[in-house]
Amino acid sequence: MNAISNIFKAYDVRGKVGSELTPAVTNSIGKAMADWLPNDGPVAVGRDMRPDSAELADAIIEGLQTQGRDVVDIGQVTSDMIYFAVGDLKLAGGLMVTASHNPGEYNGIKLCREEAKPIGQETGLFDIRDAVLSDTFKPKAEVPGVVDEQDITEAWIDHTLSFINSDELKPLKIVVDAGNGMAGKIFPDLEPYVPWEVTELYFELDGTFPNHEANPLKFETLADMIKVIKDNKLDGGIAFDGDGDRAFLVDETGTVLPGNVMNAMLAEYFLERYPGSNILYDLRASKAIPELVVAKGGTPVRTRVGHSFIKQVMREQNAPFGGEVSGHFYFRDNFFADSGLIAAVIGLYVAGIRGKSLSVLREEYTKYPSISETNFEVTDTATVLQRLKDTFATETQDELDGLTVEFTNGSWFNVRASNTEPVIRLNAEANTQSDLDALVGQVTQTILGDI
Repeated sequence: MNAISNIFKAYDVRGKVGSELTPAVTNSIGKAMADWLPNDGPVAVGRDMRPDSAELADAIIEGLQTQGRDVVDIGQVTSDMIYFAVGDLKLAGGLMVTASHNPGEYNGIKLCREEAKPIGQETGLFDIRDAVLSDTFKPKAEVPGVVDEQDITEAWIDHTLSFINSDELKPLKIVVDAGNGMAGKIFPDLEPYVPWEVTELYFELDGTFPNHEANPLKFETLADMIKVIKDNKLDGGIAFDGDGDRAFLVDETGTVLPGNVMNAMLAEYFLERYPGSNILYDLRASKAIPELVVAKGGTPVRTRVGHSFIKQVMREQNAPFGGEVSGHFYFRDNFFADSGLIAAVIGLYVAGIRGKSLSVLREEYTKYPSISETNFEVTDTATVLQRLKDTFATETQDELDGLTVEFTNGSWFNVRASNTEPVIRLNAEANTQSDLDALVGQVTQTILGDI
C-alpha cells in the first residue's frame, strides 16, 4: 500500500513501472477519477510513447468504462494536447499517461478536470489516491461507457497557429530535437504549414530514450543539436522534453534561450496583443520580467512555483500569459494550460517579424546576471530555512514560496524546500556578477552551516 501511496505526488502520479505503477493500479485510478469528477460527460485519455503506456492507458479506459464514463481515446499525443482536448471538446476531464522527462523505467499520469483545470494535491488528487488505497468506488455501472477514438492532431495544429499570423512567418533553417519523445510524432504535422526548413533530430518514438534524457532544462542534453546548428549554420533550433509540453529555443550560436528570456519575449508579445493585461511570472524569475511588464503598460503578478497555482491565479486575473523559469508557458487562449509547441512557434514568429536573430533577442532580454537553480542536499530543511531567515533578518523577506530575500543593492535570492526529497533549491540574481558571486557565496555558506 505504501508503494501505491508514494506514487501520488503534488501535481501528478509518478512511479516505477511494474513495482509501483501497474495496470491494476491505473485501472483503479480510472475508476476513482470517474467517480470523483464533479461533471458528467466523457473523459479524454492520451498516452506517450513509453513501452508500457498503451497497457496502462487501456487499464485506465477500462476503469472509466466500468464506472459508466464514456471515453475519448486520443491515442499517442503530447501532454499539452490532453488539455486542449478536454477544453476544446468540452469534456469532463482527462488523463495523460506519461512520466515526462523521467527515465524509461518510470511512468505516470497527469490529470485534469473540465476546462483543463489541474487536479493536484489540493484540488482532488489525494481524494483519488484515498479511493484507490481503500479500494472504495461507487457501484459498477449497469451499462459500461463506450470508447470513441479521435485524432485531434489537425485541430491542435490549427489551434497552435491561431496564436500568430502565420502569413507573416519568415523562412528559417532550424533543427528540432524531439529527444525520442512525443514531439517527434506531432511536429511533422506542423511542418507543412510553416516556411521552415527543418532538420529532424531523434524523432523516432522510443520511451527508453536511447540518445539522451529528454529534458531540455539540462542544457548538457542538447550537445547533439547544438553541433547540428553550428555545423550547418542554422538559424537555431527547438528542444522538447519527453512529453512535449516544454520547449526551449536555441539560438544560431548554439546558446539556449533560458526561461527568463522566453518569459520576457512572450510577455512583451502578449502585451502588444492585449495592452494593459496582467502577466504572471513565478518568483524565481528575473526582476527584468516585472520591469518589462510595467514598462510596456501591463501589470506583473508574482506567483508561487507550480502549474496548479499559476493556472488558478491566471483564471482569477484573466491573464493572457504566464511563465515559469522551468520552461512551462501558459496561455489564456489555451484554456490557461501550458504548451511547449505554442511557446516555440510564437518565439520563432517574434524573431521573424522583428528581423532579429535569436542571439540578438537573447541578449536584449538578458538584463541581470543570475544562477541556474542549484540544489543542496540537507538533513533538515526547516532548520536551514530558519538559519537563512536569521542570517538575513535585516533585509526584506517574504515567504510566498519558501523564503525570498531582497537587498538594497538590487540583489535577491529565493530558497525553496523540495516536496519529495531533503533538498533546498536556490535561485539568485544581482545587478553585477561580482555582487552575484558574493551573494551566492554567503547564502551557500549559510545553507551548509559554515557560518
